[in-house]
Amino acid sequence: MSTLMQGPEFQHILRILNTNVEGKRNVVFALTKIRGLGRRFADLICKKAEVDVNKRAGELTADEIEKLVAIIQNPRQFKIPLWFLNRQKDFKTGKYSQVFAQNFDAKLRDDIERMKKIRAHRGLGIGGESGFVGSTLALPDVGVSKSRSLRMIEFLFDSAVIGTK
Repeated sequence: MSTLMQGPEFQHILRILNTNVEGKRNVVFALTKIRGLGRRFADLICKKAEVDVNKRAGELTADEIEKLVAIIQNPRQFKIPLWFLNRQKDFKTGKYSQVFAQNFDAKLRDDIERMKKIRAHRGLGIGGESGFVGSTLALPDVGVSKSRSLRMIEFLFDSAVIGTK
């Protein structure tokens, strides 16, 4: 990276949407440091803003950065299709949007809390509330006769299948 031609306007670290972006990296890959922006979306917004994708992020002008931020914040105004957005049919509002930076973390936390609340399978493993992890029913009890432990397993199996005894 030391062989780059760095002019006087070159910035080593840019601050875009409250995120530090490396100036040495390619524009598309540098934008992926912003939470909620992937490579394909970053490539698309660079093309919509008419920014050269081969440029380094530190070589961007203030106008180009403003264009990129405007497209990220309002993708529908720049004719980015609905299927390209990362928040499709929001649970509360029903709207399509692109979630990024701090909003990304907040929406993710809200979704996980909602899934835990309704005890959805996707939300259960996060809070340590998963069901039968570490069950030791199949192992015989230490110091207890084998017949007693087998009776206990049968009792538990029958009560689980039939209901309660």
